[in-house]
Amino acid sequence: MKRLPPLRFDKVWGYELWLASTHPHGFQQELKDVFGSDFPLLVKIIQADSRLSVQVHPDDERAQLYEHCRGKTECWYVLHAESDAQIVYGLNGVYTDRELRTAIEANSLEDCLRFVPVQTGDFIYIPAGTVHAIGGGMRLLEVQQSSDVTYRLYDWGRDRELHVEKGIACIKHDRVRDVSSFTGAFSCPYFTLRQISAEEHETLTLEKFALLFITDGEGCVNGETCHAEELVVFQKGETLTLTGSLRGMLIS
Repeated sequence: MKRLPPLRFDKVWGYELWLASTHPHGFQQELKDVFGSDFPLLVKIIQADSRLSVQVHPDDERAQLYEHCRGKTECWYVLHAESDAQIVYGLNGVYTDRELRTAIEANSLEDCLRFVPVQTGDFIYIPAGTVHAIGGGMRLLEVQQSSDVTYRLYDWGRDRELHVEKGIACIKHDRVRDVSSFTGAFSCPYFTLRQISAEEHETLTLEKFALLFITDGEGCVNGETCHAEELVVFQKGETLTLTGSLRGMLIS
């Protein structure tokens, strides 16, 4: 059981904290000691003070073709959202590649986007191929495949590189899920999430490696043997690596 120190990356729209990663662009040695350089997930905090670009990520097949890496399916848990916060979650219709290319060139892609309001506690699943953007005034926990490939389609007038041809080629017109409060559990082929509401004393049994992100509260946790030297004190916003059984989890 170890605490993972976050890695901060400042952006034009805010910043990211990489909480768990062995990706070459940023990693925790504590994870590399266990998994080498191929831990399959990348877990982040995204602090969006202003909106991010409209983007799409490739699936495994396209990512291998274009970048020789894995694809990028991800999900978001909204830790905080201002009252007017919203995201781009898919397109508002089915458009041809030519129509999308024309809209991008005319700076009118906004007319093709599906804007969805979000609030604290919402969960959003973003399979590879989904056009999306995070709006301003939000703080998210993001769990994704370990990939740093992003194709920007539109950047709200900011002068950053776009990746129009690759991005359009990666778009899938599958129906997106409804945005709603997190139900407590989610699973897809790439990751599984489970929400735990611990009382004063809890025992957790984990069959495999897991990450524990503290969304609220503070306390301490022992390892399987409950030896004093294994005691780890934690607080809101921290990430722990977990294996085996955990006893004596105290939340206050």
